[in-house]
Amino acid sequence: MLNFIQQAYKGENEWWRYLLALFLIFVGWQVIGIIPLVAVAISKAGSIDEFARAAEDAFSGLGINSNLYLLVMILTFVFGLIGATHAVKEIHLRPIKTVVTSRNKIDWSRILFAFGLWFIISLATLLFDYSMNPENYIWNFKPVPFVILTLVSFLFMPFQTSFEELLFRGYFMQGLGIWFKNAAIPLVVTSIIFGLLHGFNPEYDKLGPMIMVYYIGTGFLFGITTLMDDGTELALGMHASNNIVASLFVTMNWTVFQTEALFIDTSEPSIGLEMFLPVFIIYPLVIFIFSKKYGWSSWRLKLIGN
Repeated sequence: MLNFIQQAYKGENEWWRYLLALFLIFVGWQVIGIIPLVAVAISKAGSIDEFARAAEDAFSGLGINSNLYLLVMILTFVFGLIGATHAVKEIHLRPIKTVVTSRNKIDWSRILFAFGLWFIISLATLLFDYSMNPENYIWNFKPVPFVILTLVSFLFMPFQTSFEELLFRGYFMQGLGIWFKNAAIPLVVTSIIFGLLHGFNPEYDKLGPMIMVYYIGTGFLFGITTLMDDGTELALGMHASNNIVASLFVTMNWTVFQTEALFIDTSEPSIGLEMFLPVFIIYPLVIFIFSKKYGWSSWRLKLIGN
């Protein structure tokens, strides 16, 4: 069976196809995809000047309902995902499954297991912090907004995370892999770019460059599991779980997710143990669990081999 990176050889890989595909993905994501967001912002803005000022601050000052704002933000990724699937099928002339997995079919049990494992770990981490610092949390349960938030998160958030995973751990990793003829360069490059792009999040403004340890480390976690498992299923499950937990359970006024979550964290943003604990303790533990459950082997070949 071909390994995950070699799935790209099932299609056409001339350089111009990648340029055309990236253009199509960009149009779906950042041109067509932002139309619903812009439409909502225009309806809330009293004038063109107010709209322009709000655009500089990601429309956060327009008083848009948080659930509606989350939905229209996710829709940008939905159209990006549509663009990516068309690029793979129509430009590279290969099945979309090839950017998801090297298995004969997508293994949904892997997605669900990774989702559940990450969900448990995330909740355990949150409960531990709550038990240690209860004064930092305010109970924020509002039944109707929370039910709507739950529906939006579970129905639409996986589109956002799937777009990111299939773009970075699927399309980019495979493209770089067949260009450089090894696994190490795509693993490193996609993990770093994944982390750097999160530098546009407001968390970077509050915490500074040290937060890149977390973002880039997360990119390496998803990249390692994809290469070792010959598919993105585990990364898809973890990423979706991570963002759903972030939207449902805790919100802060300085993070990318501003939602009607169950708790509001009022603590001051800072770089502490909680920033490094996941990368150096939890992530290796997760990789160990996956390796035992799925019988991973040939680590050197899959991670740095040609």
